Amino acid sequence: MSELARFFRQHAGELGEQALEHLMLTLSALALAVFVGLPLGLWLARRKTASRVVLGIAAVIQTIPSLALLGFLIPFTGIGPVPAIIALFAYALLPIVTNTVTGVRGVDPAVTEAAVGMGMTNLDVLRKVELPLALPVIFAGVRTATAVNVGVATLAALVGAGGLGVYIFRGISLADPTMILAGAIPAAALALTLDAGLGAIERNIGSSFRPVVVVVAALVALVVGGRSLLTFSSPSLRLAMPGEFLARVDGYAGLAGTYELHTRVLEMDHGLMYQALARGDVEAVVGYSTDGEIASNGFRLLADDRHYFPPYYVAPVVRRATLERHPELAAALDRLRNRLDDGSMSALNARVEHGHESAGDVARSFLVGVGFSVVPHRVSPHADVVIASKTFAEQYLLAEMLGDLVEAYTPLTVELKLGLGGTKICFEALRKGEVDVYPEYTGTGLFAILGAPAARARDASAVYDYVRREFDARFGLEWLAPLGFQNTYAVIVSPRIAATKSIHTVSEFALLGR
Repeated sequence: MSELARFFRQHAGELGEQALEHLMLTLSALALAVFVGLPLGLWLARRKTASRVVLGIAAVIQTIPSLALLGFLIPFTGIGPVPAIIALFAYALLPIVTNTVTGVRGVDPAVTEAAVGMGMTNLDVLRKVELPLALPVIFAGVRTATAVNVGVATLAALVGAGGLGVYIFRGISLADPTMILAGAIPAAALALTLDAGLGAIERNIGSSFRPVVVVVAALVALVVGGRSLLTFSSPSLRLAMPGEFLARVDGYAGLAGTYELHTRVLEMDHGLMYQALARGDVEAVVGYSTDGEIASNGFRLLADDRHYFPPYYVAPVVRRATLERHPELAAALDRLRNRLDDGSMSALNARVEHGHESAGDVARSFLVGVGFSVVPHRVSPHADVVIASKTFAEQYLLAEMLGDLVEAYTPLTVELKLGLGGTKICFEALRKGEVDVYPEYTGTGLFAILGAPAARARDASAVYDYVRREFDARFGLEWLAPLGFQNTYAVIVSPRIAATKSIHTVSEFALLGR
């Protein structure tokens, strides 16, 4: 808890900004949902057939995974708060409409008949009888929608809209519980605060004024939210990147200092940021030098002319105990030594990421193409070797290749555990003996695992020798020979930006923001 308290003190300003962004996103979407959902619910309350259709459609929207909906919206809306607010609006609509219909239909018919008998028009009955009596149920729907929106709004961080999800996803990528809690605790507190505020309004405002309060609150939220949209969309040189890059020792802070970058940083999901680059919603992204999107879209990888990015050569990391138990394993894995270069790896990644081919099929076709044997996978209830990977295409490909080589050139059986998560998850599984092998990057081993200062990362051979020696001494893990390519971080621009601005280096890109 002391570590969490220290984190809150050190990042209070940024957390405050994220909380405000989160609040604005939530209130903006909630205001739209109230404006649309309340009249729609009132209209549907007297139309059973139409209500079944509309509520069914809204229920289907609720079943769509949040990230999938955001990814669907980006081609139409671009990145930032707009797709986030549309998605939040869609998720908030169902509870508001449903509770409005339920509340109005739940009013005792005898009461409405008495009102009609007193000479009230249908509008008077709705305004003076049904709506005040139904308001507690309607308020319950608004409160439910608010809680849902606060939770779903954490995903806004993946489309560059900010919010408290920034620290949550950054923490997940780094396997840092403190960082995850730093985003999750304020989000929970925000949900509880908003719910308590709505509850207080419901309890303390006279029934005749409650509809006015709902409308006024929605108007205020919409105005404030609109102001937030203007703030979020202020013009600047935009650079998108995964949240992990912002928190790394060799991440954005050092890059900005080295190149004197003045950009508007947008934290985004890895795949979505390339969509944003293709649309022109950002001027550049920080990705990996072998990403399949580079080859598929003709993006330009800018030269790191000030040599900021450290070497990230790839090699299998194996438990020493596994090598002692199966000495033939090293020779099989070593067959992939120097068989891959940056270009070939990028092309293989593109086949998986954009060619809709399976990682297993692409891996096997590559191995056959360079002259290796491939045998059918041998099924065994207890595999001799467990090979793991992280959660992106390149790791899937490498794990498949290593597994195929082991089964083709040894009598050992292999189990693949693909997509285990970030670096810390794979490393801890390896260290504890839950897996035997996974492909790792020298720069990741140097910074993320060994915690070395960025100043160490200059010479590729020296970095490899250092991580190999330290992993062996500290953890009993062996780095085998590099596979021949490196997947370092890189600044990447679209062909349009590269051509119109005539930029080839990161230094030239940095000049655009000055």
